[in-house]
Amino acid sequence: MPKKKKTKKTKIKKKKVKSNNKIKSSLKVTDKKSTVPGTDEKPEIKKIKKQPTEKRIYNLKDFVVYPKHGVGKITAIEKAKIGEIDIQFYKILVEKEKLTLTVPINQQSKLRPIASINQINKCISILKTKPKIKRTMWSRRAQEYDQKINSGKIYELAEVVKDLNKNTDIIADQSYSERQLFEKAYERLKSEFEAVLNVSAEDVQKKMDKALGRTNISESAE
Repeated sequence: MPKKKKTKKTKIKKKKVKSNNKIKSSLKVTDKKSTVPGTDEKPEIKKIKKQPTEKRIYNLKDFVVYPKHGVGKITAIEKAKIGEIDIQFYKILVEKEKLTLTVPINQQSKLRPIASINQINKCISILKTKPKIKRTMWSRRAQEYDQKINSGKIYELAEVVKDLNKNTDIIADQSYSERQLFEKAYERLKSEFEAVLNVSAEDVQKKMDKALGRTNISESAE
């Protein structure tokens, strides 16, 4: 009789050990799963954040477009120390406005390269289309035109020139604010045409006026 009691106790102990082992093994599996995704996600997030600042590097004498000021030329790439941080930045000369901009390289998302020849050709085809006349109040339309001019998008700029073009040089046919917006958009587009096509300002003006149907105006000016 005492021998039977001993065998029962040993069996119970073995069962307890097995159950403990199962709990430990299950804990190990869950720990591995929880640590793996954490380590995989962090480097992916960092890569996405770095892409915009490292996407493009501009060189000296490159033409770029700053949305609020138009076409400019990089005249210098300089370094400055602010506190303990070294900052690299572009010096950009905007000749039309006689302005020099200082743009940090890590904020170059504000800049864009000048248009391609294909984009210039598309702009010319936009200038040839009929203007869209909206019936909304002029104050609202003027605000929309101003936003398009300062967007830095060349197609929107071409649309403003096309919509505000009156095919006439008579001041009475345009309000003062309307004429100002037209000239601002016209000059911005013209300066980008000059930089891309690498031709004189006179040749660019003739090309644009021809597309707008303003040939009679340019001929009378001569």
